[in-house]
Amino acid sequence: MERLIYAADVVYNGVGLPLEQAGVAVSVVEGTQTILGFAKLEMLQVQFPEARVQRLGRVILPRPVNAHTHLDLSSVPFKALPYPRWIPEHVMQNMALRGLEAAKIGLNHLKNSGIGAFGDIVAREEVMDFLLTQTDLPGVAYWEVLSADPSKADEIMTATVERVRRWRKLERQVKLGLSPHTPFTVSSKLLQRLAEFARLEGLPLQIHVSEHPSELELFKTGTGALTAFLKNVNAPPLETSWGRTPSPALSPIKYLAELRVLEAKPTLIHAVNVSEEDVRIIAQYGCTVVSCPRSNEALECGSIPWKLFAKHGVELALGTDSSASGGSLDIREEASAALRLLEVDLKQVVRWVVKGGYRALGLKPPVVQRGDLFSSLTVWE
Repeated sequence: MERLIYAADVVYNGVGLPLEQAGVAVSVVEGTQTILGFAKLEMLQVQFPEARVQRLGRVILPRPVNAHTHLDLSSVPFKALPYPRWIPEHVMQNMALRGLEAAKIGLNHLKNSGIGAFGDIVAREEVMDFLLTQTDLPGVAYWEVLSADPSKADEIMTATVERVRRWRKLERQVKLGLSPHTPFTVSSKLLQRLAEFARLEGLPLQIHVSEHPSELELFKTGTGALTAFLKNVNAPPLETSWGRTPSPALSPIKYLAELRVLEAKPTLIHAVNVSEEDVRIIAQYGCTVVSCPRSNEALECGSIPWKLFAKHGVELALGTDSSASGGSLDIREEASAALRLLEVDLKQVVRWVVKGGYRALGLKPPVVQRGDLFSSLTVWE
């Protein structure tokens, strides 16, 4: 039997906070490596003086989570544009590239990146069928619902319930969820019904919210770049869609709270352009937030005020968004971007991609302990 200590800048077993300048002690018997303990490197060297120290990489951690993806955009090339232009000028112009084959490509990229679970926004029925029945990687597939027209809410809700009833019978490794697209592309009537349905059925939710500064402008004044976008897609007037008028005191987060959507504890995607009052509301309802730093940079959204969320105890996770907006689906590259763009330390980022990620998907975070195999961990170089 041989004993080794694998050392790294940051080591995490899923409990508490990651450790800096730490290691994992293992025993090696006939090629099988069993974990003996996690601790600061100097403590492990005292505890296991006979163990040989081997630097293994920059981070040792449980398999991380990519908490937010759009796999069916994986064949759409990356392009940086302001968010209000990116959808009509890039996504809508490349609709023919979306679909099942693109999602399969994206899923392979996810698997190759070494993640333990993923969250995907699904816009095509054939993609949902595939993810629920053919995927061995755990995760949540959120069915995307869009319609700003309240007159269509009943029809869309009926169709959504029928789909959910069918898809729940197909759940295996991947669980079913719902994703009302944004507070401004889904009518208040439909938002409320989707949130209540999800709450009663125990369905996880993801909602894109407060992504770009123009979204805040829309809710406060009813003007700006998103107003032009909504007009171009023939959306009804805001007063018709929302059942209320924009107001200087209104924000997308406050709007979701007014509609009682936050009572369903949706995971909020982006949440870049928020006030401290917004963050307090998010904390009050116990929502998790997923940040996508590379996409936010490419679409000129700004940077998430993560210190404000930490101050109020809001759990954060990381996602890559789509490769069309973020450049890749590799959560390691997203973590590197977070270090570069958010002025955050590596320990915090490691917690985001493990505990934060699993909690964002409503999955139990992994805890790796003494007696577990070292192969239950992964290494970032």
